[in-house]
Amino acid sequence: MSDRQAATYSNYLIYSSMIVFTLAFFLYAFSVAWQKKSESRTSNFANGQMVLGFVLLTAGVVLRGVSAHRVPWGNMYEFSITGAMAFCGAFLFANFKYKLNWLGLPVSIAILLTLGTAITLLYRPSAPLVPALRSTWLVIHVSAAIISGGVFLLANTIAATYLILDKYERTSGRPDWAKRIPALETLDLLCYRLVAFVFPLWTFAVIAGAIWAEAAWGRYWGWDPKETWAFITWVAYAAYLHARLTVGWKGRKAAWLCLLAGSTFLFNYVYVNVWGSGKHTYSGL
Repeated sequence: MSDRQAATYSNYLIYSSMIVFTLAFFLYAFSVAWQKKSESRTSNFANGQMVLGFVLLTAGVVLRGVSAHRVPWGNMYEFSITGAMAFCGAFLFANFKYKLNWLGLPVSIAILLTLGTAITLLYRPSAPLVPALRSTWLVIHVSAAIISGGVFLLANTIAATYLILDKYERTSGRPDWAKRIPALETLDLLCYRLVAFVFPLWTFAVIAGAIWAEAAWGRYWGWDPKETWAFITWVAYAAYLHARLTVGWKGRKAAWLCLLAGSTFLFNYVYVNVWGSGKHTYSGL
């Protein structure tokens, strides 16, 4: 298989995954709106489509790397498709453990938005890495950051769901479609567990980035915009965990704090990567 063929097949696989994720979205929507049980044939079929979409997307990411003879993390397009893969993988793992079929609807929407943006606005042809990225630390640092981002985004999706349902319960009560979603206390605890689980990995990603910076540029920390916002994200999630464990924040306040922390991660990922300046400007745009 030539490099050009690998790149073409990668694109076809990503397009195919979007078709499958779209089908999963409609199945989840039907299950939420019409099925009386959270565990139904429709939701189980939707889960199967999510697994298939994940497999197709993973294959597309792998072939993207094959086409360029490197890990596929050299620009915003590649970050986006890999991030969507990590987000989907985090959902599938959490769904297997906690039975979160209801979460498939917002997750499938977020994946489709990420992939749609990637193929329409961020796509760049496969090409070699810029010199600063040619390091073993690319695999170590970026893989940890991508996995962390996928789990953070899943936690923020749950936090947003908590706030929506909390508003319903404080006004007119849950609508019929939301009555199968777990209690607010369950959502609150699940959000905390996800953040607590992945926060050490994000800490490692920040430290690994500093070590890589010393090897590449001769300094561990330079307050580059991306470094600064990575640290802000670390502080924000540390504040969330501290508020939960020490101050005893739960429920609405904790959910808002989780969303605030997640917004710093998304700002770093979108704004700093695309419009920011500094040594970490590798968007390719």
